[in-house]
Amino acid sequence: MTAPPLGRDYRLLWSAAVSSRLGDALRTPALALLAATLTRDPRVIAAVTVAGQLPPLLFGLLGGVYADRWDRRRTMAVVDGLRAAVIGALALAVALDRAGVAALVTVAFLLAALGTLFDAASFAMLPSVVPPAALPRANGRLQAGSAVAGGFLGAPAAGVLFALAAPLPFAVDALTFLCAALLTLALRPVPPRPRASPGRRSVWREGVEGVRWVRGDAMLWRLTVATAGSNLAISGLMAVLVLYALDVLRVPPAGYGLFAAGAVLGGLAGGLGAGRLAARLGTVPALRVVLAGQAVALTGLALARHPVPGGLALAVFAAGTTVWNGLWVSYGQRHVPPALLGRVGAAQRMVGLLTAPVGAALAGMAGAAYGVGPVAAAVAGVFVLVTLAAWRTLRPAAPAPAAGPTSVATAARPGRRPSR
Repeated sequence: MTAPPLGRDYRLLWSAAVSSRLGDALRTPALALLAATLTRDPRVIAAVTVAGQLPPLLFGLLGGVYADRWDRRRTMAVVDGLRAAVIGALALAVALDRAGVAALVTVAFLLAALGTLFDAASFAMLPSVVPPAALPRANGRLQAGSAVAGGFLGAPAAGVLFALAAPLPFAVDALTFLCAALLTLALRPVPPRPRASPGRRSVWREGVEGVRWVRGDAMLWRLTVATAGSNLAISGLMAVLVLYALDVLRVPPAGYGLFAAGAVLGGLAGGLGAGRLAARLGTVPALRVVLAGQAVALTGLALARHPVPGGLALAVFAAGTTVWNGLWVSYGQRHVPPALLGRVGAAQRMVGLLTAPVGAALAGMAGAAYGVGPVAAAVAGVFVLVTLAAWRTLRPAAPAPAAGPTSVATAARPGRRPSR
């Protein structure tokens, strides 16, 4: 069968997302480099990183509420405009030698806080841009574009630009946000969404409604819990990956960039193949297969003692991560009412990310006590357990018998929707 076309608006949205990702990939290492020029205190440098990780947990639900209340296209454009102003101000401060550690922490926090609103609006916007059947392919291509922009273009260019002039990566980042804002405004306006209920409700109540919807849909909740479990392992792996590659796999320091590029290639392949895999197997069965493949790859990485098999295992694991991310969000976009998409997407991300700081902290402490080799083995063990649990729970339900209008209306309420 011919795949449904993605269309002009998807190309604009894809270009805007990839442009923003390129800017993020430039800014993140540049912030770390700039912080290192200001202080050698690892606690201070870590504070810049933590400042960029807290807002999704603190304001994720709030971003989802306003993504559902406001026009999503304009919201995305305004947020990117504000982010361009914030990072542009930092570029100016760096050029004038007025950027201190407090400024870096503030900028990292503000950009991440604005990003929670942008991410919620973007998640909710995509189903109005492409047909439902094309969502796995559309999300896969977004993941692939982000992998290329972040891994092949942004990250390597950040160090070069910073070496040429410290303000340069931040100025380029501001331009990418402006470009993304203009591309988003070029999207066709989406007809206004009817509100789920009349009248004004509290922000807290609306945010909780998104969490309740995720919790009430059996399959969506299981996918979200599986994501949180896998993120516990993934964040632990990322916390020790550099040391594991250098000390256990014996990757030469000069070859680490090539080793990491294998993961980017895997992510690109996974993003491009996500739609085909979902079309062949179905979204939920494809997710089960992906988890199994990742468990095998991560076990191979933990057992490897040479750069080549270790790099291949990491590439396969990265491909599975990209496929999982694309199909996981596609399932939510296809099964959630449009008026709730922002809040439900924010709740999914918040629950899925809750375990990431825990995994990184545990891996760091265990690595200091026992070495990075045992940590990699433990991470693989955790992922295998998550996979075994997911294979038991992520089973598409048998087709429900035909129901009358009353049963269909009842099934549309959160908590009573049939699993798929």
